Amino acid sequence: MQFIAAGALAALGAAFATASAVASGASSTAASASLEEVVISAGLRAVPLRELPQSATVLDSATLTAAGVQHIEDVLGLVPGLSWASGTSRPRYFQLRGIGETEQYQGAPNPSVGFLIDDIDFSGVGMPATLFDLDRVEVLRGPGSTVYGANALAGLISLRSRDPGTAFEARGEATLGDFGTDSLGFAAGDGRADGSAGWRVAAQRYRSDGFRHDVFLGRDDTNGYDESTLRGKLKWDPWPGTHAALTLLYADLDNGYDAWSVDNTRITQSNQPGRDAQRSSGAALRVTHATDAGEWLSVSSAAVSHINYSFDGDWGNDVFWGANAPYDYFEQHLRARRTLAQDLRYIGGDSQLLFGRLRPVVGVYLLRLRESDAQLDTWDDQYYGAGQSLLNSNYQATNAAVYGSLEMRTGRHGMLTFGMRYEQRSADYADSSDQPFPGARDRMPGGNLSWLWDAGAVRQYYATLSRGYKAGGFNIGAEVDPAARRFRAESLWNLELGLRAHSSDDAVSMQADVYAMRRVSMQVYSSRQLLPDNPLTYVFFTGNAAHGDNLGFEGELQWRPASRWTMSASLSLQSTRYLGYTEDGLDLRGRGQAYAPDWQLALAAGYQHPSGVFARVDLQAQDGFYFSASHNQRAARRELVNLRAGWRGQHWTASLWARNLLNGHYAVDGFYFGDEPPDFPTKLYLQNGDPRQVGATVSYDLGAH
Repeated sequence: MQFIAAGALAALGAAFATASAVASGASSTAASASLEEVVISAGLRAVPLRELPQSATVLDSATLTAAGVQHIEDVLGLVPGLSWASGTSRPRYFQLRGIGETEQYQGAPNPSVGFLIDDIDFSGVGMPATLFDLDRVEVLRGPGSTVYGANALAGLISLRSRDPGTAFEARGEATLGDFGTDSLGFAAGDGRADGSAGWRVAAQRYRSDGFRHDVFLGRDDTNGYDESTLRGKLKWDPWPGTHAALTLLYADLDNGYDAWSVDNTRITQSNQPGRDAQRSSGAALRVTHATDAGEWLSVSSAAVSHINYSFDGDWGNDVFWGANAPYDYFEQHLRARRTLAQDLRYIGGDSQLLFGRLRPVVGVYLLRLRESDAQLDTWDDQYYGAGQSLLNSNYQATNAAVYGSLEMRTGRHGMLTFGMRYEQRSADYADSSDQPFPGARDRMPGGNLSWLWDAGAVRQYYATLSRGYKAGGFNIGAEVDPAARRFRAESLWNLELGLRAHSSDDAVSMQADVYAMRRVSMQVYSSRQLLPDNPLTYVFFTGNAAHGDNLGFEGELQWRPASRWTMSASLSLQSTRYLGYTEDGLDLRGRGQAYAPDWQLALAAGYQHPSGVFARVDLQAQDGFYFSASHNQRAARRELVNLRAGWRGQHWTASLWARNLLNGHYAVDGFYFGDEPPDFPTKLYLQNGDPRQVGATVSYDLGAH
């Protein structure tokens, strides 16, 4: 831990030195090809990144197209401090700076990382995050309690699809690849030249076999993908000073889930392959109205998701188990999730200063969430016989919050920001096990105090002290000890120091920060196998540790050394630990937290020739990490290389791409329990990442230039 902290401070010191060199006018041969200014829209007000006193990463549409293929999963490695836990066909559970959920097989939906798609809340159910026609991904690290409250203890991930333009545009895209991969997408839009009205629609379908082979069924598609996405956007100015934007989303991801095998390979033996399907519909209406008294913002959103998640509990078949058969287990969850949210905000401008110095923002927020789950377990076992059990559960929660911030200029170059949010979360849970679950109510204050120093036009420093929070919840099921059915709210204190700098010609830009976080009554996700010879008794539950520490460094660099070249790098170093916590006799005091690698690295180089030939290569690497707080098993370190090369003309683009070019073998999830009869030895089972995949993509753009 001391080594990581010292390394982080040394890295920040080096970053300050680099910033000084950059600010002094670092030379570049690419003065005519400067880096574009980045605007962050996921805060209380839209501001350039250089004015945000918080660590943030933005992946623009060019980066998403060059570095990804289909899903946000493809580009997560580009964001320092961001990791994800598998156990599903697509990432649903994210960690920022080592904080976040790893699974939600059981328990109330209660995410630590907020996840928005065009203002629609998909926190905890982020599978519809497909890349086609996506404009940008914004990742804000650190507590976002002032803006998004209890769903943003660790930060926020916000996706924005492309907005309508001011002229007609159309785009078609087709992809073919090995492992049965094909996709077809189409987008079109139009708008008035003055920007007062416009529309855009985008539709895509993607299929792939999922990189597994089920030898028992003789199939290659039991882990496959079948993903359809439809988006629509409409914007208009209903009257002077008012702008409205309506977003509609429909996503149908009908994926298989057959990712586990007893020998930890991509060859499976399942006789009942699982399914990971999510069908989501959502809408958001964003209205801004500017008056002499300031700007008013209203964001209304609603979403409905139906999720079918199931898996083969024994990962085998009776022929495979031989003399130990029958040994057959299967688990299915049918979830229905509904959210309704309203955010109303007043944003003061420079002409509406309070007391001549303070620029205010005030708002109210309401989120209503309802979720039901029908869990059906079936089995046929020579010891337990054949049978099934059904658990129906219902959960609902209401979040109501008031928030505000004040900005004050301190001299010519300084800006001081003070933000506060007070949120109340009321939750109720009931299930068919007839276990009493009293309602829960958490009252949670949070906020931030930030200082930004603009040292000229090319260098900024910031310091932020913030307090985040996350509501408590329920552990469900008849087998849970009554004393452990509830877990308490968690709070987090975060101190962050950072800088941003760019050269005078914008050919070089960088940002770096160090942070120290203290997690108070931290929520820890654990698991336990109740019966060693029954894999479906592997249960998950959440408890509260005493405290936890998370320290780290994050840095990003973008450089255009010549007009044809672009280079980028990102690095995160972190040290996490539990304080005062033991789990079933396992002393975790001082141990690293789950899914929190000590370091992550991403390097990229891109080339663009005037003739249209282009290429990009990415290296993404990260250290190993602990799988759980229930044991000390770890994933190994991973290194992945991705490549794309092709030709871009005025309208046509064609490229060849390779994911995991060197065919690296790595794990994305792991369970440590007994699954193999007759002795049921406790061992580590791994869900492997995808092997090397190659393909080609062709697109045609009309009117986009």
